[in-house]
Amino acid sequence: MTRLLSLVLFCVATFPQARAAEVAVAVAANFAAPMRVLARTFESQTGHRLTTAFGSTGGFEAQIRNGAPFDVLLAADDTTPARLERDALAVAGSRFTYATGRLALWSVDERLVDPQGEVLRSGAFDRIAIANPKLAPYGAAAIEVMTRIGVLERLRTRIVQGENIAQAHQFVATRNAALGFVAVSQVQMDGRITSGSVWVVPSHLHAPIRQDAVLLARGRNNPAAQALLAWLRSEAARAVILAHGYAI
Repeated sequence: MTRLLSLVLFCVATFPQARAAEVAVAVAANFAAPMRVLARTFESQTGHRLTTAFGSTGGFEAQIRNGAPFDVLLAADDTTPARLERDALAVAGSRFTYATGRLALWSVDERLVDPQGEVLRSGAFDRIAIANPKLAPYGAAAIEVMTRIGVLERLRTRIVQGENIAQAHQFVATRNAALGFVAVSQVQMDGRITSGSVWVVPSHLHAPIRQDAVLLARGRNNPAAQALLAWLRSEAARAVILAHGYAI
């Protein structure tokens, strides 16, 4: 990670030092780990302050529509930012894809999940965790995968739902579920599994998880919000995102 951090520091240092400001960012739960890295470096190099909240994209949309004071949304899909832009709750033309998410089936048991995901067909487990598919795109993708491989109806009574992907991960980590669908970024770093056993779900088994960022109406004139969105498109920021298991 030393070379990666050096690249981040170099790139951020090249951005103009604007007058320090504060930006409130709503961040999809799956992006928590890279966002913490990005936020620390961005703050230290620009002087801007970030206030971050992590949760489900659907939950954030409801909050924004009810006047929540966020300047930027980093969603787990591309449809929510598009709706907010359409309804004048986000700045037209500010939306872009900052990462493409990858789905994984994970267990803390190193022998439970096989590299092909056949454990889903064998049913050799009690409960399986997913994020709420009505609120979280990763949960919707999990339902799509189980439907495509023909196991959804058989496993439906074993599914436990977290409000977001972070809670689904917690269910597995605390062994309240034997395995679960999580984001690759939660269980892999620099191409290596951090713990347990993992099946990285082939991308053809679910619709692409395009994660879009958008400048919200409240942040229209906020220089920190604009600087953050510009920096997320830099090579340094993309290096951090790739290192955490996302595609660009």
